[in-house]
Formats: sequence, C-alpha cells, structure tokens
Amino acid sequence: MAIVDLDDMKEHLRVLYDDDDALITSKIDAAQAHLESLLGYTIETEFTTVPSDVIEAVMLLVGHWYENREASVVAATIVDTPLSVWDIVRERRSYAFE
Repeated sequence: MAIVDLDDMKEHLRVLYDDDDALITSKIDAAQAHLESLLGYTIETEFTTVPSDVIEAVMLLVGHWYENREASVVAATIVDTPLSVWDIVRERRSYAFE
C-alpha cells in the first residue's frame, strides 16, 4: 500500500488535471519501492505512523521522476538539494545485515 495519496502527490506537483493519474500512481509505487530498497525495510511494517520525512522522500522522488522522465538531462546542471532523499535515507537506513 502506498504511503503517499494520489491527491496529495498531485497537490505537491501542482497538477490540476486527471490525465496523468495512472502515471503519477505508478511513480508513487516505484518511488516507495526504491526508497524501501535503500532503507532495507518495508515502510509500513517498520512504522506504526509513517514519519513525515519518509513521506517527503517518496514525494521528492516522484516529483523528480515526473519532471525528468529520462535518465539524462542535456544542457543543464543538476545538483542535489540539501535535506533531500539521501539525507533522509542516511538517517533512517537499517544497517543490519542478515
């Protein structure tokens, strides 16, 4: 189950139409799966209430993937923003190896 609601994600993206609902939903699922693989655990089983920074990490990934739909960007410089996904992952990652 996705920890980010489609309507909340559309508000975050400032998307006012329904044409991309399926695309945004698939990106929510993909971002959460990617974040869970980085964290080393399933978010819903780890937390009773999902922390807002974890929700924000999913939303940041979806926003990036929605706006940049290819693996590379031409004629632009891309830098990580402070307190972004990697910062959240670093603080919440499970370092237990089984």
